[in-house]
Amino acid sequence: MSQDRNLKFLNNNRIVYRRDPITDKPDEVHDWGVVYHNGTHECYELFRTRAKITTYKSLKWHLLVLWYLNPQLDQDKFEYIARHLVNKANGFVTFNVSEQLFKNIIYDVSMYDLEYPPKNKLRKVIFNDTCGLEVSEKLSIVGSIIGRSKAVAADDIYDAMLTLNEAKQTITVKKLAGYFDCSTRTIYRNMTQELKKEKELLNSQL
Repeated sequence: MSQDRNLKFLNNNRIVYRRDPITDKPDEVHDWGVVYHNGTHECYELFRTRAKITTYKSLKWHLLVLWYLNPQLDQDKFEYIARHLVNKANGFVTFNVSEQLFKNIIYDVSMYDLEYPPKNKLRKVIFNDTCGLEVSEKLSIVGSIIGRSKAVAADDIYDAMLTLNEAKQTITVKKLAGYFDCSTRTIYRNMTQELKKEKELLNSQL
């Protein structure tokens, strides 16, 4: 069994690791959440899924987002928080981070201009944490909204994958096709190499 993340440390230090869009306005507001017809890049939800950080690139992105979402941190406090994340025993990463690698990451992140948000995936449907919906209901909503455009994009598939993973369900192409009411061929056609790797990663860490 994999080590659970020590999120209590981040919460005790009042570290923001999730944030709803701040300037993009939703096109639809519901009791269960909001919808952006053209999507939004402003929704940051670190550690939403059970998947851990497995690569240097992913670790750097997570630290960039934490730096961006917590501009009040000075260099010393940021490094203190970062050391917690890179400690394998705390359940965030799957690999050992050497001191030299850690210093390189801290340097790269500290050079980042906080005026510009880190690159982020497009989200069209964002559910409230307390919406109380079952996974089938969430996927039905996602499928009905995406179905309006009669096209399934990679970002839409990613949203559905996250929903399945949150519910601790194995992600399969057949399940995705069923909820988008499309053929499995459509899912395969729109799954990028990055999504295929993400699917494997999410499923491996259930």
